Amino acid sequence: MKKLLILIFILLHGAEFLHAQGEIDQQQRVFFRNERSFGLSINSDGFGIGYREARRKNYLNKRILEFDLGLLKHPKEYKTSNPWAQNTGTFVFGKLNSVVYFRGGLGHQREIFSKEDAGGIAIRYFYSGGPVISLQKPIYYRVLYPVGGTLNEYQLKEEKFDIRVHDPTMIYSKAGLTKGINEIKALPGLYAKGGFNFEYSREDKVIHAIEIGAQINAFPKKIPIMDSQDNKAIFFSIFASYRFGVIVDPLHPEDSNISNLFRRKKVQ
Repeated sequence: MKKLLILIFILLHGAEFLHAQGEIDQQQRVFFRNERSFGLSINSDGFGIGYREARRKNYLNKRILEFDLGLLKHPKEYKTSNPWAQNTGTFVFGKLNSVVYFRGGLGHQREIFSKEDAGGIAIRYFYSGGPVISLQKPIYYRVLYPVGGTLNEYQLKEEKFDIRVHDPTMIYSKAGLTKGINEIKALPGLYAKGGFNFEYSREDKVIHAIEIGAQINAFPKKIPIMDSQDNKAIFFSIFASYRFGVIVDPLHPEDSNISNLFRRKKVQ
């Protein structure tokens, strides 16, 4: 949480600096400004990726359609390793399930301050919400068991974690990623999020933006991420994300190609 707050502080002051470093913008601007963009986010309970389309309602307002894929983590997740065995892998002691979510929703974006020059920023606020579904995959551990009652030779068994049986000295590593994939369980819920978007691209038809905000994923029952009593059904977090994309110009659709993200143009 502390690292995320520091990142948000830096992003906000960076945006303020960019707003003060304006240059005269002589680009031919797109009037009908639909958007397509991708986002990479980090938040206080995981991280994720997303896709968004923003369709113009009028000069300042857009409708949002978005899809997100992310990872939900428990605040007590700490990676460790077995200090009593050699060449062991890392694992999270006590973790029962790895949880990812997929969500899709509708929302609204409104521009508060428009970009006046090539080096400035546009500031918007946005909010969205809709259904979310979590996928819970059980985690298996590779557990050490003495062979023939001796302490010099061991065999490995892949087992789910059980606090009544296992302790850290028994666990060699986490099992393979695909182990338990046939036991995935789904749980539907609802989500909502909102925040501010700082778009700072120097190219009128390319989007580069920083977003900060808060979000909530709510489910009808607790999701057993850890073998503990403090699992949650409602996940509230703050987030910071980097968003990149293109402006969709119906008059010049060739300029909406995603390759424009990697081609810088000189401002005359």
